[in-house]
Amino acid sequence: MKILLTGGAGYLGSVLTPYLLRDGHHVTVLDNFLYEQTSLLDVCHHERLTVVAGDARDHALIRVLLRDVDVILPFACLTGMPICNLFPKEAEEIILGAVQTMLLYRSKEQRILYPTTNSGYGVGQTGIYCTEETPLNPISLYGKLKVQAEQTILDAGNSVSLRLATVFGVSPRLRLDLLVNDFVYRAYHDKHLELFEADFKRNYIHIRDVARAILHTLYHFTDMNGNAFNLGLSDANLSKRELCEAIKKHIPDFVFEENAEGKDPDQRNYIVSNEKIERTGFVPIFSLDNGITELIKAFQIITVTSENRKQFFNA
Repeated sequence: MKILLTGGAGYLGSVLTPYLLRDGHHVTVLDNFLYEQTSLLDVCHHERLTVVAGDARDHALIRVLLRDVDVILPFACLTGMPICNLFPKEAEEIILGAVQTMLLYRSKEQRILYPTTNSGYGVGQTGIYCTEETPLNPISLYGKLKVQAEQTILDAGNSVSLRLATVFGVSPRLRLDLLVNDFVYRAYHDKHLELFEADFKRNYIHIRDVARAILHTLYHFTDMNGNAFNLGLSDANLSKRELCEAIKKHIPDFVFEENAEGKDPDQRNYIVSNEKIERTGFVPIFSLDNGITELIKAFQIITVTSENRKQFFNA
């Protein structure tokens, strides 16, 4: 297949791109390299890879890049609540506007596989799993824009949406503003963490399982067409306290304490059912422990400084 992957040098895209190339696909990556990342250098030798430095909001460029592709993967995004709050205009342009531009020039035969977020569930009911039929109730600008973009894409047809749990794990463009990655980094380097609203829960998924799920969806597109699917680890609907306890098993001298007075700026709190995508035959193979282990190895290699901080954070 010929695939256009916008944001292909980002946290997810730089893991997915080698998977796509390995499976024999022709991949055109469009990225503005906002974070000065060099995450695709190890795949530049592939003849089936094309890299375009540009902006997903560029109408003329998108029109040209869409001419000869079978599948569109719109990964370009200002990802997360903090950066969207800092740059609300740009967030709307990139998350929603770029999708509308893509649909303007896309043919009905071209398939779209959209990675969104399960943060659209907002605040769930205690003990009740959010399914794909659960009404969406996003509580952040990021969540609201992703929900709008998902609906726009599904309404356009010939499309599938994957509602990603909080992603963790090592990537060539490593992000440390994701909860598991952040907590493991602080446990490893600081040995101490203060928790606010420690009982708040969310679901998690390893970054390589996200790449595997993208491939799974490409190969089962006809059966999955027109649907949204939650994508997470069914055994990892965890509170922040439970996450810290899991990390402590790997870093015994890590100490965490709960602050009952503090508030988490991210008020998401829900548990998620991933049964729908599992019924299609997809099963994650990378556990939370796998991710913690590899992150600890990575943190023996990197240290965040004021000079290199931009490489690891979205805001």
